[in-house]
Amino acid sequence: MIAYIQGKLNHKEAALVIIDVMGVGYEIRISLQTYSSLNLTSENCKLFTYLKVTEDSHTLYGFYTYEEKHLFLDLISVSGIGPNTALMMLSSLSCVEIKTAIVAEDVRTIQSIKGIGAKTAQRAIIELKDKLKKENFGGVSGQQIQVFGTVSNATRTDALAALTVMGIPKAIAEKSIDAILKKEGHDIKLEELIKLALR
Repeated sequence: MIAYIQGKLNHKEAALVIIDVMGVGYEIRISLQTYSSLNLTSENCKLFTYLKVTEDSHTLYGFYTYEEKHLFLDLISVSGIGPNTALMMLSSLSCVEIKTAIVAEDVRTIQSIKGIGAKTAQRAIIELKDKLKKENFGGVSGQQIQVFGTVSNATRTDALAALTVMGIPKAIAEKSIDAILKKEGHDIKLEELIKLALR
């Protein structure tokens, strides 16, 4: 298991980064929470990581805080929630919002995330509620997501790339993005655009 990776932030998109560690570039999938936090850092960064190994791929997932990684591990322990779905959840809601919804048995909030049905939402509550109740998740520093920039062709492209990396078909992602832009206007922030598209 690779606990964390520390190095130079070489490339950054809404859904992935490349970190250069002594000449080796690690491609790491990230959530919007981590993306927003990385906007506040210098070139050098450290991400807590989780390595998913399958027969045909090795995929690294990275998190700006250990708390986000810990919640990610809790989420993927639930039957029906894989790493990509967990990352989508962490991109749609903050750690505090997810934990609060689970502890409060708020199925509707959890189900509002794309890819989460009623049964999966209920399973997450049943399997994680007691565990999360024992944790103190009140004021979490570093969880306030900062938003940057206005929508342009580049931002639309970034949002589309992020959604497709998360497993949403390109045609569906494009339709969703365009509908949101039409409704919300072109001054919407990248993170907000992706969040709305994930609902």
